[in-house]
Amino acid sequence: MSEHDMAEVKLASATVVPEGGSLGGSLVSNAASGAASSATLGTPPGTTPGTTPGAAPAFGANPLAEQVYQQLKSDIFSFRLFPGDRFSESDIAQHYGVSRTPMRDGLFRLQREGYLEVGFRRGWKVLPINFDQLDQLYDLRIVLELASLERLTSGNAPHEAIAPLKAVWCVKTERRESDAIIMFGMDENFHRQLVAATGNGEMLRVHNEVTERIRIVRRLDFLKPHRTSATYDEHATMLHLIERNKLPEASILLRAHITQSKLEVRKITLSMLAAARDQKLPFVS
Repeated sequence: MSEHDMAEVKLASATVVPEGGSLGGSLVSNAASGAASSATLGTPPGTTPGTTPGAAPAFGANPLAEQVYQQLKSDIFSFRLFPGDRFSESDIAQHYGVSRTPMRDGLFRLQREGYLEVGFRRGWKVLPINFDQLDQLYDLRIVLELASLERLTSGNAPHEAIAPLKAVWCVKTERRESDAIIMFGMDENFHRQLVAATGNGEMLRVHNEVTERIRIVRRLDFLKPHRTSATYDEHATMLHLIERNKLPEASILLRAHITQSKLEVRKITLSMLAAARDQKLPFVS
């Protein structure tokens, strides 16, 4: 098995189930202990799976509903729940070993986020990945981050905000991270911190929302080793340009950097979709 294939297996199986246990048993036991799994696919270190750093869980009063939501989202992101799959609330609740109330909460939350739809007497359906909408979200992300660069190179924001990012990205080759999941989290944090450094809370809020909505494909960006080295080089160059107030050069680099990432993850997503339909989960009709 090639390194690329092993990385795909690692990403697709990142949700941990206790040895000898079922997925439903995992959810119930985690709810009883109050400890949610942190091994969900592509979760940036130190954050709740499927959430933006600093965001409060939507189901703070119901940990089981939150865990059901996270598990469902992990199954959608890893294509265990495949676009077009249909299922009923009762069947999926039985599979996960939970009651229908937390399951329904999780399903309707994913419906609001655009991952599922429900029809009268037709049950639930996993929606196709909308690449046109993702392209628009990437365009919005570019607009937000270009505006951030303009502020950061205008002298209105202190360059001290960039120093922690330089400590991570302006490093020698032997100190660079190579793990795809860790790199994904680091990359999300880099771009989020560029926006946060402007001090504009509303820009950061919108950027966080965009980050969450493109995560289903963006998390695949570092399956290929050349994307890791390119990201380190481009991030380091961008930080040096910001320090020198070189807005035109930094803007050109940022736009190209994000556009290339978008193209890479689209190719990988289509490839994974083509390979993922080997078997269905037992509750899928």
